[in-house]
Formats: sequence, C-alpha cells, structure tokens
Amino acid sequence: MSTPKKYTITAALPYTNGPIHIGHLAGVYVPADIYARYLRLTGNDVAYICGSDEHGVAIPMRAKKEGVSPQEIIDKYHGIIKKSFEDFGISFDNYSRTSNEIHHQTASDFFLKLYNDGEFIEEVTEQLYDEEANQFLADRFVVGTCPKCGNEESYGDQCEKCGTSHNATDLINPKSAITGNTPILKQTKHWFLPLDKHEDFLREWILEGHKNDWKPNVLGQVKSWIDDGLRPRAVTRDLDWGIPVPVEGADGKVLYVWFDAPIGYISSTKEWAEREGKNWEDYWKDKNTKLVHFIGKDNIVFHCIIFPAMLKAHGDYILPENVPANEFLNLEGNKLSTSKNWAVWLHEYLAEFPDQQDVLRYTLTANAPENKDNDFTWKDFQAKNNNELVAIFGNFINRVVVLTNKYYNGIVPEAEELTEVDEDALEQLQQFPDVIAKSIERYRFREASQELMNLARLGNKYLADEEPWKVIKNDEERVKTIMNVALQIAAGLAILSEPFLPFTSAKLKSMLNIEGSLSWNDVTEKNVLIADNHQIGKAELLFSKIEDKTIDAQLEKLEATKKANEAANKIVEPQKDTIEFDDFTKMDIRIGTILEAEKVAKAKKLLKLKVDVGIDVRTIVSGIAETFNPEDIVGQQVTVLCNLAPRTIRGVESQGMILMTDTIEGKLAFVEPQQKVQNGGQVS
Repeated sequence: MSTPKKYTITAALPYTNGPIHIGHLAGVYVPADIYARYLRLTGNDVAYICGSDEHGVAIPMRAKKEGVSPQEIIDKYHGIIKKSFEDFGISFDNYSRTSNEIHHQTASDFFLKLYNDGEFIEEVTEQLYDEEANQFLADRFVVGTCPKCGNEESYGDQCEKCGTSHNATDLINPKSAITGNTPILKQTKHWFLPLDKHEDFLREWILEGHKNDWKPNVLGQVKSWIDDGLRPRAVTRDLDWGIPVPVEGADGKVLYVWFDAPIGYISSTKEWAEREGKNWEDYWKDKNTKLVHFIGKDNIVFHCIIFPAMLKAHGDYILPENVPANEFLNLEGNKLSTSKNWAVWLHEYLAEFPDQQDVLRYTLTANAPENKDNDFTWKDFQAKNNNELVAIFGNFINRVVVLTNKYYNGIVPEAEELTEVDEDALEQLQQFPDVIAKSIERYRFREASQELMNLARLGNKYLADEEPWKVIKNDEERVKTIMNVALQIAAGLAILSEPFLPFTSAKLKSMLNIEGSLSWNDVTEKNVLIADNHQIGKAELLFSKIEDKTIDAQLEKLEATKKANEAANKIVEPQKDTIEFDDFTKMDIRIGTILEAEKVAKAKKLLKLKVDVGIDVRTIVSGIAETFNPEDIVGQQVTVLCNLAPRTIRGVESQGMILMTDTIEGKLAFVEPQQKVQNGGQVS
C-alpha cells in the first residue's frame, strides 16, 4: 500500500473475568504500545484502540464462582484492568467496554447489515443441553476430550493444550461444567457465517498477498485452517448474557462473543472520534489507512479468518495490513494459568515494584515470545535490570549528568574541534533512529529494544575510551567537546527510548530539560540535539539495583501458589465406615505434653517419647522422626489416644498414639489446642 495517512492499531480486548498478567502484556499490549508510541513520535495520525470484552460465557462463569452478578464482575475487573493499563503506561487513545450502548448499537447494526444482505445461513441444529440446569451449554460450559490431541480437559470452543479450535459437539465424552452431567443434544435455531464462501478470498489475500510480510507462525496457522476446509460458524448463541440478536424469532439468543468482540474495535473508535471531533470512518473505511491487529496466538483464527470475512461480507471496511501475533509466555518453566493463580498480575506488580514499570516493559520486550514460546523468570528480570538498565543505560546517563554538573554547573559546554572519534560517535547516533525504526516496522520489538541498548553501550564506550575524568587534569578544552558529544547521545537516548521506556524517557527529558522539544527524526536530521549553554538539571537515578531478597520474595510467593495448587488437587481420603456414638465415647483422647524425645535405634522414622497425659507419664513410640528433631518438640502439647492397647514396636512398648495430620505441603503436623491447656484435659 502507499504511505498510510492514518494508522488504526487494535489490541485484543481483554476479558473482564480477571486481572491482566504478564502473558497478556508480552503477547499483546507492550508490543502494540511500542508501535503506537513510535508512530506518534514519527508524526503519524494514530488511533490506538482497545476496551474490555464484557460478554461471553466467561463472565457468568466467574460470577457464579464468586457468588455475584455478571454486572458486578465486569464493573470490578474493568476498573482493575483499566487502571493497571494506565499506571503501566499503555497509551491507548481510547479504552472502552463492550457493555456500552455505542457498542451494542454498532454490533447490532453490523449484524443487521449482513442479515439483510443475505450473508448468514439460518439453521436448526442440535446443540448440547444440560437437562438438570435447563439450559443450552455455551462452549465454555462444556469440558471433554479434545478430538485432536486427546486432552481430557478441553473446552467446547478450544483446546488450551494444542490450541485447536472446535465446536462443543466435536468433543469426546463431553460433560457439563455446571452440573457435571453428560449433556444431551437438543434442537435450536441459529445464524451462521458461511466461512467456506470466503475461502478463496482468504487464501488469495493472506497466503498469497501477505506471504512475505506476515509472521510465519500466523501464516502457518491460517494455512492449516484453510487447507482443512472452512465451514459455517454460528454467530449466535443460546445465552442470557450478551447483545440480544436483533431479529424476530431470536428470543433468548445473543450475538456470539467472537462476533461482537472484534466489532468492539469499531465501536471504541467511534467513541474516541466523537470525543475528539474526528470522523471514525477515516480510520476504518479509508484505503489509505493501515489497520494492524495485535493479538496472542490463541486469537489468530478470529482476526485472520473470521473477522476479515465479516469485514469483507459487510463491504465497507478495510482489511488488516498485518496481524503480528505473538506466541505464549510461560512463567518459571510452567504455563501461565489464571485459574491456578500461576501468574504475575500487573496490578500486584505495580504495588510491589513502585515506579519500576519500565523494568517490566523492558524485560518483557527483550524476552518477547515473538516466534516461539518464551519463559519469564524472576532471575532474568533481575539480570535485565541490574546488568543492562542499571549498568549500561543508567550508568551512562548518570556519568554524563554528574560530570556536566561537576565541571560546568549543569551548563552544556561548547564543543571545540571534533576528533575522528567524536565524529564517528555522532554519526552512529544519527543512524540509530533508522535502525530501530526498521525493526519496529517489521514488528521485531526484541531486536529494536536491543538496538536501543546498543546506543547506550555506544555512550558508555565513548566515555570509557575518552576518560574525561582523567583528561580534565591536562586538557580542559578537550573535555568540553567530550561532554558535549556525550550529552548529544544522552539526548538521543531520551527520545528513542520513549516507545520502550516511557517513564524513563520522561524522567531523562526532564533531567536534560528538553521536554517536548525534539522528535524521532530530529535525532537523524539535527547535528545538535542539545544546544551549547543549555542548562540541564541535577542527576537522578533512572534505575535502581534489585536485590536478591526482593527476587526471593517473588519466588517464595510462586512456591506458595504451587503448594496451594498441589493441596487443592490432592485427593482427600473418603469417609470411613459410620460408627455409633457409643463407639466414639469408648475413646479416651487427652491433651498431654512431651517431656522427653529420642530416636529409636536403627529406625529411620521412629521417635521414643515420654508424654505427661495428666493421669500418668507414659512412653509412646511415634513415626514422626523424618519431620521433627527430638530436641525441637520437648514441651510440645499434643493430643493422645490414651486407651489404645499397648503395642511393642522395635522392642519398646508404646502406650498410646499421638494424633497427627498433614499440612498443605504434605508434612506432618501435631493436632494441638489453640492455647495452653492442663495435661489430661479430655477431648470430647
């Protein structure tokens, strides 16, 4: 296409059934934000659009789990998500929500246009129905075996293990997620988008037209779908949460969430344009506008096949120029999981790492899952901060600003005659905008972030080689030139870092006193970015070292989550046979105190205990030696079954039993009173 007049950038609408975690950020929102910020810096007209996806079965599922209404769920998580994005510096031009009236109207109008044009197929089909719950089962209310990979916990719309999308009726041995019952098939009427009708167009448009500029992982998934043969897909669902289907005979039916959610990009743009006094159609219907969707790989089929087919069927809209979907980000070697709380939640990170948004932005960009799944580890996060942001970027800026204040009271010195080294450094600086831009425009954000760090390395090397702190003793005029050149590099970093490190960029611009005065292209086109005799501010640390104890706390937090998950999944022993009350009263259970403890010879698990049970002091042999040291449990109050028949164990007569249970970590724990009680106190 010709040079775009405008850019419409969309980021996948997050479901309001939970907060945002680092997987969402790495897959969608950080790369999209880098792209949008870069385009603005280069003078482009940009609409960066997103909003909360508040329909679909995930919402009522969460509501049922928390015992509240769906409206309470969407209001709660919309607020958390929106604030998290704002605090993290995600620079949306508009963040809307699909519960807004403007979206309901836009989605309804879109459906009616296709309906009136005869683009849908109306069919009565058999759908899964839960007789006990008395409702048709939306895809996420069905769990069964994936027909492709055999995963026994696949949802009705998609298998999270192999990523395959399917219909709920394709599942093997489906079960209702509501009651656990096996659903029946029951007839219901729905409207379908005939994707097979658009198969030739999609093949030509994507597989031929974009084979050289779309990412291989995106092309590969699209090709697999098309080669498998596209089939009609329902655009309506039997559900009471969503946008009502706006035609007669559709009572109790709503627009399927995958149909209404991408239309959310359009309604959010309308909302923004109305507020800003713009024409929204310029951003969706002008062939000179470039549309780019940022998504994760689980959304490829919706944004590369289904939504384009919808736009094509409508006839008035442009199609996406690119869909640079990322792969998945794992956490400490395991798949991120919202349900298992195996995640780093953005709102928690912002609370635990105040003013360190850019550290996470940089780490997620430098380790982005652009072509394959990648792993986030807290140790790598620490290394990226300490070894790169602090030691390279921050170190260079600190030295430049400190020395300028020390030698010249913060006034930029006038450069004298430039040496070949000076000229080479400045020439390299002028090349960086184009180098970084090419990476960004090819959606290689990892590569772009490392080029930015290379500019900081250039500055560090220049200072290290020229050693102004030594030269000042013999050649003060030369130091003026060195510091002038170093300040030009610092100013370049302040500008070029803005897409990646917006908070750092703002702080650095303030430090150098150059807020709002320079653009991306100025770094290439201007010989001087920061003028002679310009007054800069005092040095402030851009980044601070992250200590081991901070990282250890995060790892301990994850370890606690892992143990909690293991405990939740642990099979609880079934209830034993019922006994009569008289059977219970026969047991004499008392509180006692351990007076002595020693290991039993040649027995790994056994301790010999002297226990005061009030009525006497007796010997008890207990299999707790692998959990407790003898010296640690002297004085411990315990619960003892006193009238258990004596039993000789390893030559020692045991006169009772200490009652124990398991902790959530699977370790033994004493059953003990909450407060100190008298020995011999009976349990009843």
